[in-house]
Amino acid sequence: MRRVVPGVNLQDDDFTLFGLPALQAQDRAAIDACWKDLQRQAHPDRFAAQGAAAQRVAMQWSVRINEAHQRLRDPLRRAAYLCELRGAPIDAERNTAMPAEFLMQQMEWREQLDEAGDAAALDVLSGQLQAARRERLAEVERLLDQAGDAPAAAGQVRALMFIEKFAHDVERRIDQLGQ
Repeated sequence: MRRVVPGVNLQDDDFTLFGLPALQAQDRAAIDACWKDLQRQAHPDRFAAQGAAAQRVAMQWSVRINEAHQRLRDPLRRAAYLCELRGAPIDAERNTAMPAEFLMQQMEWREQLDEAGDAAALDVLSGQLQAARRERLAEVERLLDQAGDAPAAAGQVRALMFIEKFAHDVERRIDQLGQ
């Protein structure tokens, strides 16, 4: 396939495509700036004079660039992607093993959600989830960027996926109370 963006292949990983180091720690503004630059280079309108085939190739590039942007800009998706690149797929559908302490924490959070009778109690729970998310993301960054331990990071990513899902449950409950 033709290279629409000079020096880059469609098959390159997202980090190579964006010219970024393959690390969890990333500057969101830098990711967004790379995305805008790549989109400008690959925009199908730039290839209108070259015909429909060139525009189709440019469209494929645009789609690929957008997909990479979505993965790189979200810390959880970026972590899962890095784990997979490093040979430790998340496989959350089949691998649900969690440390006992995290399972206990999940049960406590579920009880808090079940017992929460007002928005204040739900706000406390939401705050706990945000703090747990920040702590887990920092640990994932350490495991991937300093320790080079993708399998351990994958376990943290699976925990983060639970936290994200549970945070949505809490948000729905908050919305229900507001109605």
